[in-house]
Amino acid sequence: MTPPSDHTRAFRRLHQAGCFVIPNPWDVGSARLLAGLGFPALATTSSGFAWSQGRPDNGISLPQALAHFRSIASAVDVPVTGDFEHGFAVDPAGVAANVAAAAATGIAGLSIEDSTGDASRPLFDFALAVERIRAAREAIDAGGTGLVLTGRSEGFIVGRPDLAETVRRLTAYAEAGADCLYAPGIRGRAEIAAVVEAVAPRAVNVLVGSDFTTVVELADMGVRRISVGGALARVAWAGFLKAAREIAASGTFSALAAGVPFAEIDGSFAAPGD
Repeated sequence: MTPPSDHTRAFRRLHQAGCFVIPNPWDVGSARLLAGLGFPALATTSSGFAWSQGRPDNGISLPQALAHFRSIASAVDVPVTGDFEHGFAVDPAGVAANVAAAAATGIAGLSIEDSTGDASRPLFDFALAVERIRAAREAIDAGGTGLVLTGRSEGFIVGRPDLAETVRRLTAYAEAGADCLYAPGIRGRAEIAAVVEAVAPRAVNVLVGSDFTTVVELADMGVRRISVGGALARVAWAGFLKAAREIAASGTFSALAAGVPFAEIDGSFAAPGD
């Protein structure tokens, strides 16, 4: 049995009171820059990482995900939670085995979602979805790592924006052992408030992928954790594509003027003593 790490204990404390932003790097460089800005914890992004590998979201393998968790967690001195997609398994036993493997990578938490990837049946059946969260919790407890488990219900981003069903699922995930509850895609004040109230005193994560709210507003609603998913990666790709398209289309280079100065970005990665 592996005892909780300092990062795991610190990550758990962050969920107990107040509100914090947990931005989403997609590689070691972006993780180090975000940690350097003073964020208290980081979360991986399945989409951002997949795009960096030339793959669509949910297009990476379990070994790739585990290696990614290990590289990010070892590169920064803040807690890291892993976007573990649907656990890379359908059956609870498979989820448990994969969670145990993920817990050994140095992360302080992970999330399990209830989306199937099948457009005709986008969410796992309720009972199975709950058992998958329970299996993840039991695997974490058996290992003794104390990882923070986030239960995600994906209805609002897979074409099933049913608040009552989302609340039903998140409440059941909390009862099954999830420490933090997360419904990506909810944006309205009433929706967020309903989720916060339903799972209290468990923490709620809200995804902010566009300019529709502020940290202060979400904190006032009782939200404990705010993530941005693949949004930072999309912003980075936007700058890259704008400059590349200008070069390809017109043979001009004006967009390159918006780049971060070489000395600034290079200096951010200098090793101590260099």
